[in-house]
Amino acid sequence: MDFRPDALHQDIIEMVHDLAVGEIGPLAAQIDRTGEFPASSIRQMAQMGLMGIPFPERYGGSEMDTLAYVQTIEELSKYCGATGAILTAHTSLCCAPIYQFGTEEQRQRYLSRLCAGEWLGAFALTEQEAGCDIFGQQTVAVDAGDHWVLNGSKTFITNGGAADIFFVLAVTGQSGNARWISAFIVEKGFHGFFIGRREDQTGIRASSTCRLIFKDCLVPKGNLVGRPGRGLEYAQTALDGACIGIAAQALGIAEGAIEETVKYVRKREQFGGRLSQFQNTQFELAQMQAGTEAAKLLVYQAACAKDDQEIFFHKAAMAKLIASRNASDVTRRCQQLYGRYGCTQGYPIERMMRDAKITEIYGGTSEVQMMKIAGWMGVK
Repeated sequence: MDFRPDALHQDIIEMVHDLAVGEIGPLAAQIDRTGEFPASSIRQMAQMGLMGIPFPERYGGSEMDTLAYVQTIEELSKYCGATGAILTAHTSLCCAPIYQFGTEEQRQRYLSRLCAGEWLGAFALTEQEAGCDIFGQQTVAVDAGDHWVLNGSKTFITNGGAADIFFVLAVTGQSGNARWISAFIVEKGFHGFFIGRREDQTGIRASSTCRLIFKDCLVPKGNLVGRPGRGLEYAQTALDGACIGIAAQALGIAEGAIEETVKYVRKREQFGGRLSQFQNTQFELAQMQAGTEAAKLLVYQAACAKDDQEIFFHKAAMAKLIASRNASDVTRRCQQLYGRYGCTQGYPIERMMRDAKITEIYGGTSEVQMMKIAGWMGVK
């Protein structure tokens, strides 16, 4: 497996790097403080064709592979973890299931505008009482003849306050203890659909993470995705893909933290010498770099497995587990090298540390990823 970028991948990496350095990175601290959604950055990404990287051109996509998508998230997240999260939720959790499980009419109506960046997407599964228990859904969709009626709420929805299109999971029936869960495409303007409070999060604060409320929300029959009762299958497939995106986000955060810390220790003087001259500093950074390179191999391997249409859920789980833990470890260790300055907002490392932690939690916690891996291993 050769991960050396060809000319096309290298061009994308360089294009995204220029955008991240010139436009996205300089805004990262400000939008972290204010929680403001980076709408201007998303518009620029749309103009560059970054909102539909792995989808066919006939639906407005760039018709590239998952590896190019992963490298884009990685590069963005080096400078702004929140922007990487926004693109992951849009692409892996909204666009991908519509493309994979939607009708041709749904692809033409929704996917084409999502890929063009005219609309932003979000994914609505998590509920306040259910958390990681995807079988504990309480939001209900009732068949009312020529439409569905949704009632319930979702929480911690990335892009929730900024999205136009939502991929929503709801209970549509029950047999004994088994619940039938179906998937729906919900537009922002549908009757009975409301955006609730924005979460005041520790990290990825600009991701417009909000609560969603459905009060007799009317959804056209044509907005049911796939077959009734198959929603959890569709959601799990989307989440497997999102694990690769989140792993790439974590990878980028770790790489960005190391780059910033190397620059810092080369300049910072203590005890008559630069911090970079101390063996402890060198050993710490060497360990961080080695761990990050190892995580990169897992992330890229998972992306290539998905492109090759292999069974990839276990590789995605391993990539997310290791890359997210590495990001949290790296950012904490970098903060330690900064000393007292690492706890101030004058340097980006404290933001990176906060952004890194969420990658261990959303899209399936580290414990959930270990359950997937153990199941694949046959450990039951």
